[in-house]
Amino acid sequence: MVIFNRFNVRFLLTLFLLIPIGIATKRYTGVGESWIQFYFGGVIYEIFWCVFFAFLISSASALRIVVWVLVVTCVLEFLQLWHPPFLEWIRATFLGRALIGTTFSWLDFPHYFLGCILGFFWTGWTRRRSLLPLFKDR
Repeated sequence: MVIFNRFNVRFLLTLFLLIPIGIATKRYTGVGESWIQFYFGGVIYEIFWCVFFAFLISSASALRIVVWVLVVTCVLEFLQLWHPPFLEWIRATFLGRALIGTTFSWLDFPHYFLGCILGFFWTGWTRRRSLLPLFKDR
């Protein structure tokens, strides 16, 4: 069960901010369009999952969360080399494409690492910051 304390509220606010940013990267048109759509979105994706699991599993260390997110994401990237009908059915939807991807690229890995590093620091900063008052305890 998730207990709503100060840092969990901050994690929730972060998640609600990252969701539209992540979706916007997939819809972005303009300067640097292909990099933002294909690679910056991967950075946001990693940060999102790090924060999401830090929110769900508050007892887990930021490092453990980041390592697992990175491992699972790398496995999902390699799954993009496999095209069985059930995965193609999932990938046919926007949510499926956004969650598991469609095309393998070695260039995704550095962006996953960057996203996990940023997720690690954001999670640690949010947890440390929870010691400062945000809301008055009643």
